[in-house]
Amino acid sequence: MGVPVKRNKSNNQVVNQYNINRNKQYQQHYKNNQKIKKEKEKKTILAVRKFISFVVFLLIGIFILPYCFENISKPIFLSHNKNSAVKIDYESYLNKTVGYLSNNYFIDRPSFVSANTKKPQMKEMYLSYQLQDLKKSIQNLAIEYPQLKPHIFIYDYQTSNYVDIHANEMTPVASIIKIPILIELFKSIEANQLTLDNKMYLTDYFRAQGSGSLQFQKEAYYDIDNLARLMITESDNSATNMIMSAIGGKVDINRAIRLWGLKKSYVSNWLPDLEGENVSTAKEIAIMLYNIDNSSFLSMNSREKIIDYMSNVKNNRLLAQILDENSLIIHKTGDIGKMLGDAGIIYLPNGKRYIIVTLVERPHNSFAAKEFIIAVSKIVYNYMSSI
Repeated sequence: MGVPVKRNKSNNQVVNQYNINRNKQYQQHYKNNQKIKKEKEKKTILAVRKFISFVVFLLIGIFILPYCFENISKPIFLSHNKNSAVKIDYESYLNKTVGYLSNNYFIDRPSFVSANTKKPQMKEMYLSYQLQDLKKSIQNLAIEYPQLKPHIFIYDYQTSNYVDIHANEMTPVASIIKIPILIELFKSIEANQLTLDNKMYLTDYFRAQGSGSLQFQKEAYYDIDNLARLMITESDNSATNMIMSAIGGKVDINRAIRLWGLKKSYVSNWLPDLEGENVSTAKEIAIMLYNIDNSSFLSMNSREKIIDYMSNVKNNRLLAQILDENSLIIHKTGDIGKMLGDAGIIYLPNGKRYIIVTLVERPHNSFAAKEFIIAVSKIVYNYMSSI
């Protein structure tokens, strides 16, 4: 029988303490492993969420946004309604204050202050009867040019009879927008804001491509009279920009147009307006021409100067093409890719005079628009000469 070993008490304490410490280390190691495992799981979940979000936004960008643009935004804001029987006044929708007087720009679009607060400065034409036989002749001609959309207004001073073909629809007017710019120049002169003798300095800021020779001239001073003449006779874009700057720019011009009582004409771009954002209607252009002879609107000196400029337009290849040497025309042409037009007053040898505005929307630079305008001018000239 062996003798029992008697353990030292201090050794037992050491062993117990070792075991306790070992358990604590194991527990701490386990906790650390669990923490690392949870962090890895969180990172994995976050990575998956990011990937899913990326895929969702990618699908939205590839499929949903283009679909919404093509089928919702574009038809409303950028395209014509596909159903021709449905007529929507997009301009009134986009610019609810289009009939207003004063003019501020927000994102380069005009907004106005009410045009009904004052009596319009321009006189409205009294309209008697529509010349149905003349209108029918022009419409029959238009059938031969299905690719064109004409906006036409004709007014007989003697009888107040007229022709209206899409004449109240807004359309780009290209350089014909220089008519209201010219009128506002002389309204500014009458208000003693400047004179025809004032000079402006041509810099690169005003130079503009397109029509006109001023863009090629050296920097120098040019008087307003010379600039206005170039603006109309040569349709000079650089001279136009200088005139616009002298009379307050787009804001003041649009404000003036509202004061005149016109609601669908406005200037959005400096020249050249290749995008076709300077717009009007055939009827409102006709109203402007009609008021050149309005003594309560323009002074005699202003009227004489305007007629002088507009009777010397160098482009006589549209409305003036068919006139004989005894007929006179004061007019302004306009030409950009999507629109060709001519607007003026024609004086016949028999003493009759009439306003004719032809604005033709066309496929880009289509020569057919020129043929159509010349043909319309001939039909109207022969009609007016025979009555």
